[in-house]
Parts: sequence; C-alpha cells; structure tokens
Amino acid sequence: MNSSRGKPSSTMNKAQGDVDPERKTVGGMLKKLKSRRSQTEKWPVVTEDELKALGRDISPDHVLGLRDVTEDYLCKPEDNIYNIDFTRFKIRDLETGTVLFEIAKPPASAPVEGEEESADVDISAGRFVRYQFTPAFLKLRTVGATVEFTVGDRPINSFRMIERHYFKGRLLKNFDFDLDFVFPTAATHVNISMNFHSFQKT
Repeated sequence: MNSSRGKPSSTMNKAQGDVDPERKTVGGMLKKLKSRRSQTEKWPVVTEDELKALGRDISPDHVLGLRDVTEDYLCKPEDNIYNIDFTRFKIRDLETGTVLFEIAKPPASAPVEGEEESADVDISAGRFVRYQFTPAFLKLRTVGATVEFTVGDRPINSFRMIERHYFKGRLLKNFDFDLDFVFPTAATHVNISMNFHSFQKT
C-alpha cells in the first residue's frame, strides 16, 4: 500500500530474496507468514511510466525499484482473478493503544427490486484508502497498522504483498510479506509496526 495516497500495492508471486529473521504477526487461518526488509538500493530504479509500458509483466522486483508513490494503478480491476478485496484498515499508537484511524468496507447489500444499478459506480473505489494526519502524527514513536483482506472462492498459494510508505518523495518504510497460503472466503489480517524514532532524527 502506498500510504501517502492510500493505494494498495500487492503482487502474487513466489518468494524472492533473502528472508529476514524478524517475523510479523498475522491473524486468520494461515500456515506461515514470513516478512523481509528489502534493501531498496539493491533494486534498479524504475519509473511509473516504464512499468506501465511493461503491461502485465510487472514483477515484485519492479515494484521494489520505485522511488516514489505512483500516480495511478499498475493493474486493472479485471486482473484481480482471485477477487482480493481489502476490507478493513486500522492505524493505532502502539504506546497508548489509541486508534488513530479505522475504516471498514460495509457488507455488500442485496440489490433492491426495481432499482437499477448506478452507472456512475467507481470500480476502483475499493482499491484505495484516503486519510490525512496532522504533523503531530510524526511525533509518535511507534505506530501499528492492521490490514484485513478477503479472497474469493479460490485459495491462493504463495501470496506476496509489498507495502511501501512514502513521505514527500522519500521512502520511509518498506514491508515485504510472504503468505504461504491464503484460505478462500476467510478474512486474513496482517499486522505491521513502524518505529518513527529514527525518522525524527533526520
């Protein structure tokens, strides 16, 4: 998720690179979750326009080469063949437990008989979360985030999710998750934490 614009950025691919010994906690019915910290400098720099020119051949390595948030999505809604749907996002202060931001997708409701679906429905509405914080947010020492998502009727083997946080063109934090197996139709939770103390010194 490119958090400065709130867009989820995830890829489904086999694990690549060395595995970091530090593990992130995860809820839901998963066999195992491994996380890595990628060294951004080791990946060749790539731009959004260059990735768009690749079409559907974008790899996780390409995503790790980005140096800034993208202005648009790198894949189309119809490319989501596993029906991955991000349903909840929460940010909290880990020192006090205070919830700073939480949003959940409302449950789908059955269409009302006689009503026609609106032609103005934004098919990308569920692909991003928009939120704003005051400068006081960066004074927090440790912030945690919980991402919840569901998949359709097909299980996913080796799901990889890359989440990158940018601020004014600077990459603050990179999270690289490997989930060996994601059960169909069940909600999966991924918990991450970000220590802002090092950022406050620079």
